[in-house]
Amino acid sequence: MTSSNDASDAAAGPYKAAGSLEGRTILISGGSRGIGLAIATRAARDGANIVLLAKTGQPHAKLEGTVYTAAEQIEAAGGKALPLVGDVRNDDDVAGAVAAAVERFGGIDVVINNASAIDLSKTDAVDMKRYDLMQDINVRGTFLLSKLALPTLRESRAGHILTLSPPLNLDPKWAGLHLAYTMAKYGMSLTTLGLAEELKGDGISVNSLWPCTLIDTAAIRNMPGGEKIVRGARGPQIMADAAHAVLTGANATPDTGSRSGNFYTDEQVLAAAGVTDFTPYSLGAPEGRLVPDIFL
Repeated sequence: MTSSNDASDAAAGPYKAAGSLEGRTILISGGSRGIGLAIATRAARDGANIVLLAKTGQPHAKLEGTVYTAAEQIEAAGGKALPLVGDVRNDDDVAGAVAAAVERFGGIDVVINNASAIDLSKTDAVDMKRYDLMQDINVRGTFLLSKLALPTLRESRAGHILTLSPPLNLDPKWAGLHLAYTMAKYGMSLTTLGLAEELKGDGISVNSLWPCTLIDTAAIRNMPGGEKIVRGARGPQIMADAAHAVLTGANATPDTGSRSGNFYTDEQVLAAAGVTDFTPYSLGAPEGRLVPDIFL
């Protein structure tokens, strides 16, 4: 039984794919709902193999979906799914996910670092357990999953690491607004910067992707005032389409430069892929009244 994120919803939108992820194996962290599930479902429509590593094996009181319901949606969309209950903070869970993907599908072509924790508290107010959580999931988890997947990514014809993190914008504004969260997200982005350079000779592309506007997710809705805030958001399908464009090279033009080491925004990618009207992605607010995302 699928929900509002089902395959028919995923098929909507102005993006017209020029390439396909058919037969590609994608390992994604935290893909049981939201942006991660939207990306996985979009890839599944091509016939991709999706390995989901997420903590939610049992229904959550406040969050819709589990890794198993996500797998059902992926298979309903046309893909093959391998749901794995695990924590990106746990070395054995991550190593096990990589091994399971190789055993089931013969290798890994794409790693998507989607798992992330958010707390926008000022320094005085942030709880150090929340600080540690963000560092462990966002920074260490991204580094660990990328690191352990490298041997099998090197064997792929088109290995790719895509991390959902922002451009490294050193305007003091962002560090001053929410230092703990900024450090954690920029740690993810530094992983992109460093691995893109380190892996230049290995045939593995490494990029980051970030939305220009707020995206409607459970994490945002569960924040104080979240139900009101998301009225000015876009749906996660814009990130799903943008990720698809990056992974298939649909955003490549003579002016885009290297296909590795980029900090893409969803609008930039989709515009390069031919999208001129972004209004179908919004939840109803006019384009001029959408809430801009942070770090841009």
